[in-house]
Amino acid sequence: MKKKCLFLVWALCCSLVLQAQTELKKVYDEKANPLQLIDKALAQAKTEGKFVVCQVGGNWCPWCLLFADFITNDSTISKLVDDNFVYVHANYNPSKAGDASKAQQAEALMNRLHNPARFGFPVFVVLNEAGEVLHIQDSSFLEEGKGYNKEKVIRFFKNWTPKAVKQ
Repeated sequence: MKKKCLFLVWALCCSLVLQAQTELKKVYDEKANPLQLIDKALAQAKTEGKFVVCQVGGNWCPWCLLFADFITNDSTISKLVDDNFVYVHANYNPSKAGDASKAQQAEALMNRLHNPARFGFPVFVVLNEAGEVLHIQDSSFLEEGKGYNKEKVIRFFKNWTPKAVKQ
């Protein structure tokens, strides 16, 4: 009986993960070089007086897709992000790196962003317009229940705007 219950709980968790991954929009370009995406975002940020936020994770991560959906569908948060940041979804999937060049790319991404993978996924890295890492945000501090806490997410973004940092 106990094994049956554990199996049912496991099956339910698996189905929730699969459901989240199929219902939410895939936001990571798995073929793009994340380092090049960051370089392009930095060039844009420099001309617009913004910082860059790298959301590191992948389409394999339900929490990553959930966060992307959360900030896109909340007008207050999306305006805050659009006004202050160039947002990049930096794909990181070392288990699918396959060839040596993809593995090197994944390693270079972690080195450039000061090894944010140590916090789990998604993880957010704030870069100034010069590409320097200003902050690494562990997403677990933004979570609430089966989603994200709006006030905590807003506080995170507000604390790392160019205006807040440069005061």
